[in-house]
Amino acid sequence: MHILLTGGTGLIGRQLCRHWLAQGHRLTVWSRRPAQVSELCATGVRGIATLEELGQDPVDAVINLAGAPIADRPWTRKRKMLLWSSRITLTETLLAWLESREQKPSVLVSGSAVGWYGDGGERELTEDAAPVSEDFASHLCIAWEETALRAQALGIRVVLVRTGLVLSAEGGFLSRLLLPFKLALGGPIGNGRQWMPWIHIQDQIALIDFLVHENAATGPYNACAPHPVRNAEFAKTLGRVLHRPAVMPMPAFVLRVLLGEMSQLLLGGQRATPARLLEAGFTFQFTDLRAALDDVSARL
Repeated sequence: MHILLTGGTGLIGRQLCRHWLAQGHRLTVWSRRPAQVSELCATGVRGIATLEELGQDPVDAVINLAGAPIADRPWTRKRKMLLWSSRITLTETLLAWLESREQKPSVLVSGSAVGWYGDGGERELTEDAAPVSEDFASHLCIAWEETALRAQALGIRVVLVRTGLVLSAEGGFLSRLLLPFKLALGGPIGNGRQWMPWIHIQDQIALIDFLVHENAATGPYNACAPHPVRNAEFAKTLGRVLHRPAVMPMPAFVLRVLLGEMSQLLLGGQRATPARLLEAGFTFQFTDLRAALDDVSARL
């Protein structure tokens, strides 16, 4: 199978490339840095700077994960424009290319996030739920999904993966927490009651592979473990895994001053559950947070 990825040099994309390359699939990554693709992903993965380089070479599946990191810096007007263009504008370019293809891929798996729901408070959020509150992250995910869904008109099966907080030893949000926790400066954020939907990187890779091959899969899927935890519990568990105390809270007003609008990502949360994945028969390897963090910490 020939698989085209956008965002293939990111945390999830790199793991997908290694996973599928080991299975014997052919991988192409559309990247701003095509010369570095084989180094960042794996030897044997092709990097291209433009989609036109593929010519009419048949593509069986497209994985659309491209997007500038949403939590790397405060949401200035310029940053919001970059976050928007790196997702929505890029997906529009991808759609135009798909429309021009004589032979179209059978499936498009497009990225999204549990932030689609906004700050859900105490409400349990399955894929049937509507957005609970409106903020920039929610609007961004909604527009990203709506753009990707236009591929259905081309006869392409579209799957939307609403990812939670990915636990990985190779980067992501966990890497930002390690230093303060190792310095015994970790602890709950705000009141610590906000829900954190998490997922181990191995389950993230497995579920995307599952959805690519599950011909009946279409629409949104919450990519998070079945048991979300509150922020205070997450901090306590991470402290135990690292053998450090986790009692230094980060006051909400400090985050609002430091991060502005972006503080909503940390002070809000989603009690999201993977109802549709479980109904489809997907089996999670990691459903307990302590076991997941123990596994990741062993690889650090």
